[in-house]
Amino acid sequence: MASSSSSMVSLVAFVSLITIGFTGGVSASNMYKDFDITWGDGRAKILNNGGLLTLSLDKASGSGFKSKNEYLFGKIDMQLKLVRGNSVGTVTAYYLSSQGPTWDEIDFEFLGNLSGDPYTVHTNVFSQGKGNREQQFHLWFDPTADFHTYSVLWNPQRIIFSVDSIPIREFKNFEKIGVPFPKKQPMRIYSSLWNADDWATRGGLVKTDWSQAPFTASYRNFNANACVVTSGVSSCGSTSSSVSASNKNKSWFSEELDSTSQERLRWVQKNYMIYNYCTDKKRFSQGLPPECTTIS
Repeated sequence: MASSSSSMVSLVAFVSLITIGFTGGVSASNMYKDFDITWGDGRAKILNNGGLLTLSLDKASGSGFKSKNEYLFGKIDMQLKLVRGNSVGTVTAYYLSSQGPTWDEIDFEFLGNLSGDPYTVHTNVFSQGKGNREQQFHLWFDPTADFHTYSVLWNPQRIIFSVDSIPIREFKNFEKIGVPFPKKQPMRIYSSLWNADDWATRGGLVKTDWSQAPFTASYRNFNANACVVTSGVSSCGSTSSSVSASNKNKSWFSEELDSTSQERLRWVQKNYMIYNYCTDKKRFSQGLPPECTTIS
């Protein structure tokens, strides 16, 4: 066990170095081209000729942005550096979402904490307006000290949440047993920094310290290898076969976790998962959700 643990730590360090080294000197996107600032009255800013986007929060307001494009399946990466110091009560939300009463959504939310205490990474998947599929994690690094890459792989078979290329969660398509899966509604990317001190830190027991404001989160190196939907038409065509045939760079469309990635996922979930809805029998006293008891 000791040798396995040490090798996994070495692997994490290696992947992190590769990620930082690769993206540190390259601007992968132009935030002016990819995003619109949607609210915040000047608290959201695009800087460095489009290479950096920042959101800020003070006692009067937070701020947010959304993508210009809508996507239906893809591999989406963004580098984030979270609020430093005493971030109690703040939430940095980064997610994909459609609109309407039966919306679909794929969530990363980063819940702030006291200086020196770990952030909580909150994940959720909504399909047809139904969520309640939360998994929460701590991280194996300080997400406020530097930029790290947060990714969503979304294809018709599965959704994979990853951090610095290490998978932390997989949500599979279990439509065959009646579990809705997001696969028909195009989604935009949204992000916001806002005050949620009524619940975000220790269930709302610890409140935001406004003397530390403004709080700032930073974004860079956005990349979407994805199907863009414009006026109801996908850039990938109408069928999975057309995606495979005409888009050879879209291997993500049928991607799944290989044995190495499965090992990494197990490592994260064993050592850093702090909540899993699939084991919360008190919450689901009438029986766990069907995807939690299905072995695939």
